[in-house]
Amino acid sequence: MEKQIFNDRNKNKQPEQSKIEKVDIAYSSEPWWYDIRGFLILTFSYRSTLPAQIHLFGTGIGPKHLEAAIGTGTLFDLILKWRKWKKLPTIDVLGFDYAERMLAGARKRFAKEKQIKLLRADAAHLDLTNNSFDTVNIANAIHCLPEVESSLSEMYRVLKPGGLLLGNCLLEPKANSFWDRLSRKINNWGMKKGILYRPYMEDEIIELLLKVGFEIKFRQVSGNCFNFIMQKPF
Repeated sequence: MEKQIFNDRNKNKQPEQSKIEKVDIAYSSEPWWYDIRGFLILTFSYRSTLPAQIHLFGTGIGPKHLEAAIGTGTLFDLILKWRKWKKLPTIDVLGFDYAERMLAGARKRFAKEKQIKLLRADAAHLDLTNNSFDTVNIANAIHCLPEVESSLSEMYRVLKPGGLLLGNCLLEPKANSFWDRLSRKINNWGMKKGILYRPYMEDEIIELLLKVGFEIKFRQVSGNCFNFIMQKPF
């Protein structure tokens, strides 16, 4: 009987394991292609811009920072350059991603940056200490995570009381204009390729964020992109 229970548990775990492995496979392209593809998706599916994202994710970073799903590091590199231009304080950064090919691009990009450490990790199962980061960025990735609630719970856990989560999420287009239809086609392609888990509705993400314990500091819809800043209560 105990053997049967053990086998049943293993069967239950296997689908979740395969989901995260599919993410790794989907993001196994060359880093340069990922960056080009990401820019096109940002422009035509998110209907957002790089300057808007740099401002959102660069302004509120704290001294000890976690960059979730850092990918090739292209966006975060632009954020750091923007912060330097603005003469904002330097920060200690831990960046992680599950896709090894993307992480290899980030390692190459930040090889000379001693204040940036990189780690391969699953967002839903972080081997990090409780209450250890001032801020967490989750840029252009919530809609790519197969275990969204667990991932948000982990980010909440590792934040210090009063710490901030800065994030965004791809929304399902509401209308039926040419641009909305184009966005849906791109989203459907992304889901088939495995680079997109699914777009969300704004209320869905808010509900999840509140459920894990966050308080709303800022929320904004821009195009098909939901931007937010959440705080872990003191």
